[in-house]
Amino acid sequence: MLDVCLLGTGGMMPLPKRWLTALMTRYNGSNLLIDCGEGTQIAIKQKGWSVHSIDIICITHFHGDHISGLPGLLLSMGNSDRRDPIYIVGPQGLKKVVDSLRVIAPELPFEINFIEISEPEKLIEVGVYTIKAFRVKHNITCYGYSILIKRKGRFFPEKARENNIPLKYWNRLQNGETIEVEGGIYTPDMVLGSERKGIKLTYCTDTRPTEEIVENAMEADLFICEGMYGEKEKDVKAKEYKHMTFCEAAAVAKEAKVKELWLTHYSPSLVRPRDFINEAKRIFPNVKAGKDQQSITLEFDKNE
Repeated sequence: MLDVCLLGTGGMMPLPKRWLTALMTRYNGSNLLIDCGEGTQIAIKQKGWSVHSIDIICITHFHGDHISGLPGLLLSMGNSDRRDPIYIVGPQGLKKVVDSLRVIAPELPFEINFIEISEPEKLIEVGVYTIKAFRVKHNITCYGYSILIKRKGRFFPEKARENNIPLKYWNRLQNGETIEVEGGIYTPDMVLGSERKGIKLTYCTDTRPTEEIVENAMEADLFICEGMYGEKEKDVKAKEYKHMTFCEAAAVAKEAKVKELWLTHYSPSLVRPRDFINEAKRIFPNVKAGKDQQSITLEFDKNE
């Protein structure tokens, strides 16, 4: 199961009841954070989750509303006795930007491993997560992310027996281990079926609609996408500043055949996003106007 929390839904500046856009996930004791604007660590505390277990931080781009909360978060992680290394993923130049921010957080009790992305797409394996980064269309370099939780094939005892595998090795093979024995090798495919459908969460913000977003969000269990503007009269402004409207996000969700769409990254002028959701629903019915602390648990398909 993948726990997901939309920590904040604001764009440009925080509001009294709306933190800046950030997303957090939990899976098998490991937390992942996408973006870290001002107020993110307060939102984490309000949710009742911990900063201590954040193993990966993905940064979409280097605008302040997506990264300005990072120094304070890193300090809080250090003060929580975090000692294990963390990974920070983001566009090329990431280390330089983070090191500059760390002028006010110079000493940390853990190592930071940077993964800088320069390619249009990059597949990253870190801990329990498989992360697919893909470039989107903003006025500076910006990436969206798909979080993939893979699922091994089903275990078949009859396959193990057919291959004359001793019972003592079954559990290790089921967990993906290859075992060398005198006279041969036992591999997981000798006891497992083909890989089953896992869990897919796709997140993107600060972008115009692109085919790359459609391709990378394809059949996602949850698609979280910016809807900077809900008002019809803001279409021109969305194009000028490289953002998306509610209806444009809904059209992307429809084309990508996702299960559910949450809108986020609202303009400060958009006080009541739900007032503008109906037109988007006509395009893609399973759309929700995201709100701070909105949460869901994504589960594996029980029929797989």
